[in-house]
Amino acid sequence: MLLWSVLATVNLIVNSWLNYMTGPVKVDVLSWLNKNLGLLHAGAPVTIDVTTPAGKRGKFRTTFIGMAPKDYVLIQFPDVKKLGNFSHYIAQGTIITVRGLIEGHEGAVVAFASPVRQTLHIPSRMMVLEFPKEVTLQTLRNNIRIETEIAAKIKIGEDYWQGKIVDLSVAGCQVSLSNGDDLLLQKGQTVEVVIEDFQGNQNLKINPTICSTKSILNGVSMGLMFNDDATTKEQVKRLLNHVVIGAE
Repeated sequence: MLLWSVLATVNLIVNSWLNYMTGPVKVDVLSWLNKNLGLLHAGAPVTIDVTTPAGKRGKFRTTFIGMAPKDYVLIQFPDVKKLGNFSHYIAQGTIITVRGLIEGHEGAVVAFASPVRQTLHIPSRMMVLEFPKEVTLQTLRNNIRIETEIAAKIKIGEDYWQGKIVDLSVAGCQVSLSNGDDLLLQKGQTVEVVIEDFQGNQNLKINPTICSTKSILNGVSMGLMFNDDATTKEQVKRLLNHVVIGAE
């Protein structure tokens, strides 16, 4: 009898251990969602993706208003003039994808997709989204580069060259120059990157240093490293914000 009792106890312990190792683990999903969504502050710029029944996709810049945990999320309606015909599709049941760039040491993108519960016109035009069941958070670390096609002028010495930013990260970018084969480029050399009429406003200027160069078809490619000063960080933040959540 004693042996049977010992074996039963051992069996109970083993089964409990196996259930602990392989069984479902309870996770406070709501707290996790609230934590990630809470990184978006009221008034933060976001982009929404709207897809029509015919499959046409539109991306529009707007503002995150706030949320009621476990209940709903409030997003301001984009400019009606920019929405055009897409405004007809922001209605109850439409799935809206929301992306926002949040601040932090390296920056991160928070994103979720949720159906429209209803639209409001008072006190201002806004959409009420169902509280999302899944929120993704991706840190923009130094080794994560975003592919871009941003036209830019590169000042090397006293001359400007037409180029293109082909990828971008918080630490630096890759720039291709057409007809730059004869340029004498040195590692550690400072250049000026100018993006004209940035967001329809003034020029955006960044002064990175060259960290690598290589010849490409009909030109040269430069790896540029951003400096660590406050001004550069602010300019890079604006550029990343435009690339990640910017819209026409």
